[in-house]
Amino acid sequence: MVIQPVVLCGGSGTRLWPLSREQYPKQLLCLNGNHTMLQATALRLAGMQLAAGDVLAAPLLVGNEEYRFLIAEQLRQVGVAHPSLILEPCGRNTAPALTLAALAAQAEGADPVLVIMPADHVIQDEEAFRQAVVQGAQLAEQGRLVTFGIKPTAPETGYGYIKQGAALADGACLVEQFVEKPDAATAEAYLASGGFLWNGGIFVIKASVWLAKMEQCRPDIAGACFKAFDARQQDHDFLRPDKTVFANCPSDSIDYAVLERLARLGANTGEVAVVPLDARWSDVGAWSALWEIGDKDAGGNVLMGDVLTVDTQNTLVIAEDRLVACVGLSDVVIVETPDAILVANRSEIQKVKDIVGQLKGKQRSESHSHRKVYRPWGWYDSIDFGDRFQVKRIVVNPGGCLSLQMHHHRAEHWIVVSGTAKVTRGEETLLVSENQSTYIPLGTLHRLENPGKLPLEMIEVQSGSYLGEDDIVRFEDIYGR
Repeated sequence: MVIQPVVLCGGSGTRLWPLSREQYPKQLLCLNGNHTMLQATALRLAGMQLAAGDVLAAPLLVGNEEYRFLIAEQLRQVGVAHPSLILEPCGRNTAPALTLAALAAQAEGADPVLVIMPADHVIQDEEAFRQAVVQGAQLAEQGRLVTFGIKPTAPETGYGYIKQGAALADGACLVEQFVEKPDAATAEAYLASGGFLWNGGIFVIKASVWLAKMEQCRPDIAGACFKAFDARQQDHDFLRPDKTVFANCPSDSIDYAVLERLARLGANTGEVAVVPLDARWSDVGAWSALWEIGDKDAGGNVLMGDVLTVDTQNTLVIAEDRLVACVGLSDVVIVETPDAILVANRSEIQKVKDIVGQLKGKQRSESHSHRKVYRPWGWYDSIDFGDRFQVKRIVVNPGGCLSLQMHHHRAEHWIVVSGTAKVTRGEETLLVSENQSTYIPLGTLHRLENPGKLPLEMIEVQSGSYLGEDDIVRFEDIYGR
């Protein structure tokens, strides 16, 4: 049996604003432990005890075109070898994403068991999770569609539930019913009955079984995905389904498209099974969830970064850029970033989405991007700005290369802080070393490269009548932007 991890890493995660934003969503953040949520998910099955003859394949990821270089770089940092990344031209929910993954997995010549994991979950007991995956893979190899049901710890109204049906081996059950998010009284009854599990959105399904069931339950989605995949293009490790075809694909989730439809046909068909999972799972859907799973001090506080407290209890504080001092607080969430600070009562934290809505309504950049912006070649941080100037700190990775470009409205002055820059300026090419500078006049064709083995760090001073990022005319770009 070939076990194929499939990591679903789309989504924007704006409920964790201001850390998570559209251009840098929560799966790319380090919120629990030493790895980002994406990295932790990609590594989650490493070390799993396999039966003789079984093989654990390299992860297959389905993600947003916009995050492709960030995803690839994060996987490189943790040594995930040769991952395949399917780039969705647009978001169409999890059912189309899994269909593309199943087609890609079968294109390698096997019919693997797919372990489908969202990239934005935290699982603290990873050994318990791996044991559950082994059990789920055995059921999936028999042709069942397997979901993991999280053992509930509270009458949670924010999750869907799974009603357990007839028992299978080792605690697994058939699924009798999927139920929607309940009200508080219903959630209390579910918890008291002991027969319900949270729907955690993690699945184990054989590739051929998923494709067959998609054709049975949602032939419109299956047809669109098949056509988009047949017209795919391969760009290094990036697999690109046809954009036009996929854009016309209906949007639906794995649950609604297939599993719930099959469960409604009757649990006695034995097609949909659930494996109970008790692995300290969280989908980190809000800041309050991060407080719940975090390591707490004597006052029940979860503190990250440079934080001091006096007479403060049951509070989450994340300080990214500055010292945060808290006095006399209780049940509060404080998240500090270089360009925005969130302060909220922990019981009202779900309303952060209303703040994001206001930011979008006012077309403010804080809704979608950070002050520090990542690019395929490295990153830049806008450290100061005024009416006709902007100052950026720029770091270019070894071998990194910005596009050959020009600007209609601004000139640029580059000062090298460390490393060596290779600069194309009009018809000339020059090397600029530490403590040296160069000037790029308005309208001049130019490019910046790092030919060295160490990061290149520079200060860029822009001046002109318009300093927006859309004043870039690209002529050549090794990253295909």
